[in-house]
Amino acid sequence: MAFIRLTYRIETPGDIRRMADKIASDQTTGTFVPVPGETPDLKARCAARVIDIRPLEPYAQPTFPHDRVTSDKAFPYNRADIDVDFPLEVVGTDIAALTTIAFGGVFSVRGLSGVRIVGMQLPPEFIRAHPGPQFGIAGSRRVSNVYGRPLIGSIIKPALGLSPEDTAVVTKELVEAGVDFIKDDEKMMNPGYAPLEARVRAVMPVLLDHEQRTGKKVLYAFGISSADPDTMMRHHDIVADAGGTAAVININALGYGGMAYLRKRSRLVLHAHRSQWDMLTRHPDLGLDFSVYQQLWRLLGVDQFQINGIGAKYWEPDESFLKSFHDCMTPLLDESDRPLPVVGSGQWGGQAPETYARNGQSTDLLYLGGGGIMGHPGGPGAGVRAIAQAWEAAVSGIPLETYARDHAELAQSIEAFGKTGVS
Repeated sequence: MAFIRLTYRIETPGDIRRMADKIASDQTTGTFVPVPGETPDLKARCAARVIDIRPLEPYAQPTFPHDRVTSDKAFPYNRADIDVDFPLEVVGTDIAALTTIAFGGVFSVRGLSGVRIVGMQLPPEFIRAHPGPQFGIAGSRRVSNVYGRPLIGSIIKPALGLSPEDTAVVTKELVEAGVDFIKDDEKMMNPGYAPLEARVRAVMPVLLDHEQRTGKKVLYAFGISSADPDTMMRHHDIVADAGGTAAVININALGYGGMAYLRKRSRLVLHAHRSQWDMLTRHPDLGLDFSVYQQLWRLLGVDQFQINGIGAKYWEPDESFLKSFHDCMTPLLDESDRPLPVVGSGQWGGQAPETYARNGQSTDLLYLGGGGIMGHPGGPGAGVRAIAQAWEAAVSGIPLETYARDHAELAQSIEAFGKTGVS
């Protein structure tokens, strides 16, 4: 029999084993009183099972403040990682069923003073039931024809307020500077001052003209997200029919159903932005780990996944980014199901050496500079060249300051961002 294994990090002032058994029971066959039909055979076949319990250091204070207890112990809140196996026969291969059965109810269990989902192992039968990335790492490289180095990308800035014509002007400067990828900011979808269709009409001639003159296809990811699947598909078709290559997808806003609907019909590279993700994970003892979260979206068809970066301008520490990078690079079944990691958030090139050194010396990534490109003192074009030069130095093992002696754009970026970074 195949199983889906969930690892929960639980915290309770009570007995860990009793709480682990309660989670396994409540999430499958258990009720608060015996009921007709609840036979030993049914439980043996359909109930989740606690496979392992690994104790952790206890806490002095509860993670859920309202679950505080009176105790004479200095550290009354017991903690452990518990592995629970759910029969595939019970869950099936639907992601909505998986998250309902194995995710949702755990957080409402009485007696838990904290809980976080920190691991998930899916059997091949579950993985094969979903399409996975249409492009992924290999397809992103094939469409862009970029090999042997990171793709270098930028974000149209300001995030809001530019007209379609202004957007086309910035796009032209970026493509002429040699950028590989451009994206709408995740907040840019279909505003009245710059509707998607008008942006496509303004931007696509710039991209197509550049491709015709140089042979270089620059990927542009237009923001097509909408809570209405029909609207989203109209947006998708506007981009694809105009010769576009990619789309920004705000995956949490779409939901699992919206993403599945899009993937089945998509002709574009799907670039995932995880806006709202921090609500689910920022507390280290609540919510869920990225290692779990990313598996679901990869199954549904994400091709590129934004995961912050070294020295990010937001809250996430470097170790979390590096773990997320590793998660994206780890196949579920084979290398074709890996999304291209998108390194962003305050990146300007200065983080390239550490990123390369600590990610296993991989160049399979999209290095995304917003302010680090658009705010370069020499202009966006110089910003693109500076990041390219930083990665050349990183891969060659040459210190940035040494490489900058013969590369003016890199030298300018070190002068501008080297002490303060990009915020």
